[in-house]
Amino acid sequence: MLSAEAETSEAAGAETSEAAEIGGTVLRIHFTAEDLLSVRFADGPAPLLELGLAVAMLQRGDGGPGFTRWRRSLGTARTRAAVAPLRQLVPPTGAGPLFLDPPSADLDQGMDLVRRSTATQVRTELTRITTAGLPATTLLRHLADQDRDAWQYLERAMRSAYPALVGTAWPRLRAGFDNDLAWRGRIQRERGLRGMLAGLYPGSRWRGSTLEIPAGRELDVRPDGAGLVLMPSAQWAGGPLVGRYPQGMLMVYPALTPLPCLDEPTPGPDDDPLAALLGRTRAAVLRLTGREPTTSQLAELLGISLASASEHARALRRAGLVATVRSGRAVHHSCTGLGHRLLAGGSGL
Repeated sequence: MLSAEAETSEAAGAETSEAAEIGGTVLRIHFTAEDLLSVRFADGPAPLLELGLAVAMLQRGDGGPGFTRWRRSLGTARTRAAVAPLRQLVPPTGAGPLFLDPPSADLDQGMDLVRRSTATQVRTELTRITTAGLPATTLLRHLADQDRDAWQYLERAMRSAYPALVGTAWPRLRAGFDNDLAWRGRIQRERGLRGMLAGLYPGSRWRGSTLEIPAGRELDVRPDGAGLVLMPSAQWAGGPLVGRYPQGMLMVYPALTPLPCLDEPTPGPDDDPLAALLGRTRAAVLRLTGREPTTSQLAELLGISLASASEHARALRRAGLVATVRSGRAVHHSCTGLGHRLLAGGSGL
């Protein structure tokens, strides 16, 4: 998947507001009118895309304390052995070869698409990732040569890594996907399609018909009338990733609530819809912002660490639900108008 890694500017302690200005590295998506009419969301998370994102996240250091705990939980010898071959193909940026993570409805369908990758597609994608900095290992050379044993080895590694990295988390990944779509639908009703698209990642803005997103490198994307398929992932904490697949142009972006903050789905009449959308702790943080607490007060009231309280407040700020103001040495978090409307209507979705 082609990558445009996001970079934000934040002061020490993660207490100050996100930088809204776009610097010299930008992902630009050049929309035509036809493209905007064709923007849609994917039907659901894609198993192999989630597998690639998980492999990338295991190599990263971002995502906050929640993802740090997630990485530790997956640090078994068996998981490390299964992931080792995949790390040769998927860097921390998530910019792995397109043939490795085709959008598919289930694992078997995805693996069938991987096996049917053409020799030209494989060589092109492997050249791209090695040019970008990944070592040209023996495995990659054998895959490029269509060596049968290498392809069987790759499939075994993918099937071995999948249960730990994706399979056990699938209900929460699906819930995170559904919750994000519900949230984006609400934003689109209030702010229109352009407002919803600009809100997918902090610091994004429109310049005419071009959406500019803060990124780790310059990248210009032109859907050329094919539109854009949007896919939130609760397992990804980096910047938006874009790739042109046979099915069309796809953009993956971090879901509103990350995987470590998602509870196991337990449908029932007594469920808290706001907690289902944001996660229990994050919903509690939003409710407490009506008192304009400091980060320390949030941590004390909820019995969580200062780092976790800061992480939750920052995520709510990125979603436009919380505003942060510094007063002397203290930092206060208050609920925005959008946050108040969300609280007043439950999920309201």
